[in-house]
Amino acid sequence: MRNTRNARTNEVADRRGAAADAKAALLQAYKAAKEAAAPMLEAKQAEQIAVAEARRARQAEREQQKRDEKIRIEAEAAQKQAELDAAASAEEDARKLADKNRIARVIEDEAARKAERDRRYANRKARQG
Repeated sequence: MRNTRNARTNEVADRRGAAADAKAALLQAYKAAKEAAAPMLEAKQAEQIAVAEARRARQAEREQQKRDEKIRIEAEAAQKQAELDAAASAEEDARKLADKNRIARVIEDEAARKAERDRRYANRKARQG
């Protein structure tokens, strides 16, 4: 009976040993696969870095284009506003000039009327006198 018990113990020990050997073999296979894949992994990482840098460069270019477009639009708006201000200023100057001309004509007409009145008065005095 003792033999059967020992046989069973040996079986368990054999299975444990086989499992440990299998685990060690898997670990060794994993390490070997990792070492074999290292150059490909480095190449893949380098490719990913290049793709990321290209993406960042394209994004920076798009942002620069957006900034340039915004600056251009602001410049156009400022130019249009300056043109509107200049037109408004010219219109104001023209209105003021027209007002001055109108006032000058009124003054001239008043002076002509007074001169005509004075001439008639002088003629009347000359006839009376």
